[in-house]
Amino acid sequence: MVFQGEVLSVGALLDAARTTPETAPNPSVGVRHTAAQNAEACRTMLAAGEPLDTCWRFGILQTLDDYTSVLRRGGPDLAAGVFTDEPPRTSASEIDAAFAALAAHLAERDGWPTPSWALDSSRRTNGWYPAVPAIFHADADRESPEAFRRRGILITSRSLARA
Repeated sequence: MVFQGEVLSVGALLDAARTTPETAPNPSVGVRHTAAQNAEACRTMLAAGEPLDTCWRFGILQTLDDYTSVLRRGGPDLAAGVFTDEPPRTSASEIDAAFAALAAHLAERDGWPTPSWALDSSRRTNGWYPAVPAIFHADADRESPEAFRRRGILITSRSLARA
């Protein structure tokens, strides 16, 4: 089959995106993936010998993507449901702290109550720079959001940026 459509420039695509009305959120889909499910997958990955940075990318950034998807569809109250169930401990204090930090960060940013499990003082680590190359540690020291910093996780302002 041969493509018979029109190839638009990047500028034309951006213009179309700006002029297209936003669709109304659809909360009927609900929450499909949770932090607890992603933590369970991280626990399995760590047991199989995967490094912490792999769990950061899969567990934490995937949870951020899941949250963002639900937020777009149903708003902050529905998106908070991604963090309702407490993530099981993964065997890595860094990952356990990161799940708590992400929940607290998003709750503060989007105006919903931080889950009680995310306030557990045992969910912390000491000076972990997840997927942050050494050359950017000084940036992470300055830029890490407070919810992450309180739990010993130092990230740059770009660490949570998603496409």
